[in-house]
Amino acid sequence: MAGRLTFTMIKPDAVQNGHIGEILSIILRNGFKIRAMKLTQLTPEQAGKFYAVHKERPFYAELCAYMSSGPIVAALLEKENAVEDFRALIGATDPAKAAEGTIRRMFAKSISENAIHGSDSDENALVEGRFFFSELEIF
Repeated sequence: MAGRLTFTMIKPDAVQNGHIGEILSIILRNGFKIRAMKLTQLTPEQAGKFYAVHKERPFYAELCAYMSSGPIVAALLEKENAVEDFRALIGATDPAKAAEGTIRRMFAKSISENAIHGSDSDENALVEGRFFFSELEIF
């Protein structure tokens, strides 16, 4: 399935601001299929495990606190060339640098509150997807 799946999270700021429906609609209109989805809230420990790759970075503690500050929507998406196409759809991490029409340009507040996460590689899509959807046998 590599190349056909990606993982996303609608982050706490976008959930709190009521953008779940709009974001999902954009994702679906762009040809992605939702394979699995759930509304959940990360504990600080879960956020720490999910973002362990950033543990040595100066923003790690702030990132974990933010990602556990409210509900998120975790989802597995399917489409040919899923990771690359989804990264293009969400836009640059900095919403001020994101292209017009991208999710972050439309819904993100800042670099740190950037509305949505998207896997950066096929390998990470599988790792991140399994973090939330380990019970599914779609990998």
